[in-house]
Amino acid sequence: MRSDARRNYERLLTEAKLAFGKDGIDTSLDDIARSAGLGNATLYRHFPTRENLLEAVLRDSIEELGATAEKLMAVDPPGTALTTWVHAAIAHATTYRGLVNMLMHSLKNEASELNTACTSMQSAGERLLRRAQQAGDVRDDTSPSELFALIAAAAWATEQAPEEAGQVVTVLIDGLRPAPTR
Repeated sequence: MRSDARRNYERLLTEAKLAFGKDGIDTSLDDIARSAGLGNATLYRHFPTRENLLEAVLRDSIEELGATAEKLMAVDPPGTALTTWVHAAIAHATTYRGLVNMLMHSLKNEASELNTACTSMQSAGERLLRRAQQAGDVRDDTSPSELFALIAAAAWATEQAPEEAGQVVTVLIDGLRPAPTR
Protein backbone atom coordinates (compact mmCIF):
# COMPACT_ATOMS: atom_id res chain seq x y z
CA MET A 1 0.00 0.00 0.00
CA ARG A 2 1.29 3.45 -0.88
CA SER A 3 2.25 5.64 2.06
CA ASP A 4 -0.55 8.17 1.42
CA ALA A 5 -3.09 5.34 1.15
CA ARG A 6 -1.75 3.86 4.42
CA ARG A 7 -2.11 7.25 6.14
CA ASN A 8 -5.69 7.56 4.87
CA TYR A 9 -6.46 4.03 6.05
CA GLU A 10 -5.10 4.78 9.52
CA ARG A 11 -6.95 8.13 9.73
CA LEU A 12 -10.20 6.38 8.81
CA LEU A 13 -9.64 3.75 11.51
CA THR A 14 -8.86 6.41 14.11
CA GLU A 15 -11.96 8.43 13.23
CA ALA A 16 -14.13 5.29 13.09
CA LYS A 17 -13.05 4.30 16.61
CA LEU A 18 -13.90 7.78 17.87
CA ALA A 19 -17.25 7.90 16.08
CA PHE A 20 -18.25 4.37 17.10
CA GLY A 21 -17.30 5.22 20.68
CA LYS A 22 -19.39 8.38 20.66
CA ASP A 23 -22.41 7.39 18.55
CA GLY A 24 -22.36 3.57 18.31
CA ILE A 25 -21.76 1.38 15.28
CA ASP A 26 -24.65 2.84 13.31
CA THR A 27 -22.93 6.21 12.99
CA SER A 28 -22.74 7.71 9.52
CA LEU A 29 -19.83 6.40 7.47
CA ASP A 30 -19.85 9.65 5.50
CA ASP A 31 -19.36 11.54 8.78
CA ILE A 32 -16.38 9.30 9.58
CA ALA A 33 -14.81 10.10 6.20
CA ARG A 34 -15.48 13.81 6.69
CA SER A 35 -13.96 13.75 10.21
CA ALA A 36 -10.87 12.10 8.74
CA GLY A 37 -10.66 14.92 6.19
CA LEU A 38 -11.34 12.51 3.33
CA GLY A 39 -14.08 11.89 0.82
CA ASN A 40 -16.49 9.02 1.23
CA ALA A 41 -15.06 7.41 -1.94
CA THR A 42 -11.76 6.98 -0.10
CA LEU A 43 -13.56 5.36 2.84
CA TYR A 44 -15.48 2.96 0.59
CA ARG A 45 -12.34 2.13 -1.38
CA HIS A 46 -10.69 0.93 1.83
CA PHE A 47 -13.86 -0.38 3.51
CA PRO A 48 -16.63 -1.30 1.06
CA THR A 49 -19.07 -2.12 3.89
CA ARG A 50 -19.68 -1.13 7.51
CA GLU A 51 -18.71 -4.68 8.48
CA ASN A 52 -15.33 -4.29 6.69
CA LEU A 53 -14.69 -1.17 8.73
CA LEU A 54 -15.82 -2.80 11.98
CA GLU A 55 -13.64 -5.84 11.31
CA ALA A 56 -10.60 -3.60 10.86
CA VAL A 57 -11.45 -1.56 13.97
CA LEU A 58 -11.98 -4.71 16.07
CA ARG A 59 -9.20 -6.90 14.64
CA ASP A 60 -6.67 -6.25 17.40
CA SER A 61 -9.16 -6.53 20.25
CA ILE A 62 -10.57 -9.80 18.91
CA GLU A 63 -7.06 -11.22 18.58
CA GLU A 64 -6.36 -10.02 22.11
CA LEU A 65 -9.49 -11.79 23.38
CA GLY A 66 -8.21 -15.02 21.80
CA ALA A 67 -4.76 -14.51 23.32
CA THR A 68 -6.40 -13.86 26.69
CA ALA A 69 -8.18 -17.22 26.44
CA GLU A 70 -4.90 -19.00 25.72
CA LYS A 71 -3.16 -17.23 28.61
CA LEU A 72 -5.99 -18.03 31.01
CA MET A 73 -5.93 -21.71 30.02
CA ALA A 74 -2.21 -21.84 30.78
CA VAL A 75 -2.39 -20.06 34.13
CA ASP A 76 -5.81 -20.21 35.81
CA PRO A 77 -7.96 -23.09 37.04
CA PRO A 78 -10.64 -23.99 34.45
CA GLY A 79 -13.66 -22.38 36.15
CA THR A 80 -11.77 -19.21 36.99
CA ALA A 81 -10.37 -18.99 33.46
CA LEU A 82 -13.84 -19.25 31.93
CA THR A 83 -15.32 -16.70 34.34
CA THR A 84 -12.53 -14.21 33.64
CA TRP A 85 -12.89 -14.71 29.91
CA VAL A 86 -16.69 -14.32 30.00
CA HIS A 87 -16.21 -10.95 31.69
CA ALA A 88 -13.68 -9.98 28.99
CA ALA A 89 -16.02 -11.14 26.20
CA ILE A 90 -18.90 -9.10 27.64
CA ALA A 91 -16.66 -6.04 27.92
CA HIS A 92 -15.55 -6.54 24.31
CA ALA A 93 -19.13 -6.90 23.03
CA THR A 94 -20.03 -3.61 24.70
CA THR A 95 -17.08 -1.65 23.33
CA TYR A 96 -19.46 0.24 21.03
CA ARG A 97 -23.22 0.70 21.33
CA GLY A 98 -24.95 -1.76 19.00
CA LEU A 99 -21.90 -4.00 18.59
CA VAL A 100 -23.35 -7.01 20.40
CA ASN A 101 -26.18 -7.27 17.86
CA MET A 102 -23.74 -7.09 14.95
CA LEU A 103 -21.47 -9.73 16.51
CA MET A 104 -24.32 -12.18 17.09
CA HIS A 105 -25.62 -11.64 13.56
CA SER A 106 -22.12 -12.12 12.14
CA LEU A 107 -21.56 -15.31 14.12
CA LYS A 108 -24.58 -16.90 12.46
CA ASN A 109 -23.96 -15.47 8.98
CA GLU A 110 -21.04 -17.08 7.16
CA ALA A 111 -21.18 -14.37 4.47
CA SER A 112 -20.55 -11.65 7.06
CA GLU A 113 -17.22 -9.83 6.99
CA LEU A 114 -17.00 -10.37 10.75
CA ASN A 115 -17.81 -14.08 10.69
CA THR A 116 -14.24 -15.34 10.74
CA ALA A 117 -13.34 -13.10 13.66
CA CYS A 118 -16.51 -14.07 15.53
CA THR A 119 -16.01 -17.81 14.99
CA SER A 120 -12.40 -17.48 16.15
CA MET A 121 -13.65 -15.76 19.31
CA GLN A 122 -16.28 -18.48 19.77
CA SER A 123 -13.63 -21.17 19.34
CA ALA A 124 -11.55 -19.64 22.15
CA GLY A 125 -14.61 -19.56 24.41
CA GLU A 126 -15.51 -23.13 23.48
CA ARG A 127 -12.08 -24.39 24.52
CA LEU A 128 -12.44 -22.64 27.88
CA LEU A 129 -15.97 -23.98 28.32
CA ARG A 130 -15.01 -27.59 27.50
CA ARG A 131 -12.03 -27.42 29.84
CA ALA A 132 -14.21 -26.08 32.68
CA GLN A 133 -16.84 -28.75 31.98
CA GLN A 134 -14.21 -31.51 32.09
CA ALA A 135 -13.02 -30.18 35.45
CA GLY A 136 -16.59 -30.22 36.77
CA ASP A 137 -16.61 -26.45 37.27
CA VAL A 138 -19.38 -25.81 34.73
CA ARG A 139 -22.59 -27.64 33.88
CA ASP A 140 -22.01 -30.18 31.17
CA ASP A 141 -25.32 -29.44 29.47
CA THR A 142 -24.24 -25.96 28.30
CA SER A 143 -23.23 -25.75 24.64
CA PRO A 144 -20.84 -23.16 23.19
CA SER A 145 -23.71 -21.52 21.30
CA GLU A 146 -25.70 -21.26 24.55
CA LEU A 147 -22.67 -19.73 26.26
CA PHE A 148 -22.45 -17.11 23.52
CA ALA A 149 -26.17 -16.42 23.72
CA LEU A 150 -25.71 -15.82 27.46
CA ILE A 151 -22.71 -13.55 26.84
CA ALA A 152 -24.74 -11.63 24.25
CA ALA A 153 -27.68 -11.31 26.64
CA ALA A 154 -25.40 -10.02 29.40
CA ALA A 155 -23.72 -7.61 26.97
CA TRP A 156 -27.10 -6.35 25.80
CA ALA A 157 -28.21 -5.89 29.42
CA THR A 158 -24.94 -4.08 30.16
CA GLU A 159 -25.56 -1.74 27.25
CA GLN A 160 -29.21 -1.11 28.11
CA ALA A 161 -29.05 -1.05 31.92
CA PRO A 162 -25.44 -0.58 33.04
CA GLU A 163 -26.49 -0.22 36.67
CA GLU A 164 -27.84 -3.81 36.61
CA ALA A 165 -24.92 -5.30 34.66
CA GLY A 166 -22.98 -6.65 37.62
CA GLN A 167 -25.92 -8.65 38.93
CA VAL A 168 -26.80 -9.96 35.46
CA VAL A 169 -23.24 -11.24 34.98
CA THR A 170 -23.22 -12.76 38.47
CA VAL A 171 -26.42 -14.67 37.72
CA LEU A 172 -25.00 -15.80 34.38
CA ILE A 173 -21.83 -17.15 36.02
CA ASP A 174 -23.78 -18.77 38.87
CA GLY A 175 -26.11 -20.39 36.35
CA LEU A 176 -23.16 -22.03 34.60
CA ARG A 177 -22.08 -23.83 37.75
CA PRO A 178 -23.25 -27.41 38.26
CA ALA A 179 -26.11 -27.92 40.68
CA PRO A 180 -24.90 -28.96 44.13
CA THR A 181 -25.24 -32.67 44.82
CA ARG A 182 -27.49 -33.65 47.69
